[in-house]
Amino acid sequence: MNHGPNAARRYLEQFAAFYPPRQDRTVVFFPPAVSLAEFRAAAAGREDLLSGLQDIYWEPSGAFTGSISAPMAKEAGALFVIAGHSERRHIFGDSDADVSRKVAAIAREGLTPVLCVGELLEERDRGEVESVVSRQVEIGLSRLEADEAKAIVVAYEPVWAIGTGRTASAEDANEVHALIRTLLTERVGGPAGRTIPIIYGGSVKPGNIEELLAAAEIDGVLVGGASLSPSDFAEICQAAWR
Repeated sequence: MNHGPNAARRYLEQFAAFYPPRQDRTVVFFPPAVSLAEFRAAAAGREDLLSGLQDIYWEPSGAFTGSISAPMAKEAGALFVIAGHSERRHIFGDSDADVSRKVAAIAREGLTPVLCVGELLEERDRGEVESVVSRQVEIGLSRLEADEAKAIVVAYEPVWAIGTGRTASAEDANEVHALIRTLLTERVGGPAGRTIPIIYGGSVKPGNIEELLAAAEIDGVLVGGASLSPSDFAEICQAAWR
């Protein structure tokens, strides 16, 4: 819950000053819904800077005060929408079933769902990482047709590493990403399952981005707190392309 419309415009202007256009790479921003239009206007002409929304509700319309639907997100110009972010799951109570409904609603509008999965610290300590992540992936994709499931992004965000300064080691993260890759290939088939991006989110910062992206199964990153600084986020993006 950062950056209203004016702040979003200033942020993008500052980021663009640090980060020159790239034709071979894409950066996706997820501003608050009220800031999306201002953000898109500020990014006009930068085809490498795309935008999405942080959440939607699965119904297309109706008496759901305060909610935003996938058709609204599409009309507003979003290309991606996050579903199942750890804060939505653990602060707002989104269940696995809720997340699956959101993923399906996003996909049906032709937008790209970013399905977030990840375990709590106590689940990791109990040795439940595989069962928790497998459940979240399988239920998250359960309402999608095979072709729809091919057009997603999966983000692994170990909840214990978000906003804590702790980061899963590249080795640990890579192991979970490999598990997710197996689940995806089983769900949509080998060739397609191997091309779905699996990104890592969990205290990503300039100091660890290169180590994380050196891991074989990590295709990109979902940056949280470090992205609030345009210069830090630009540094992360630059490091990611080295």
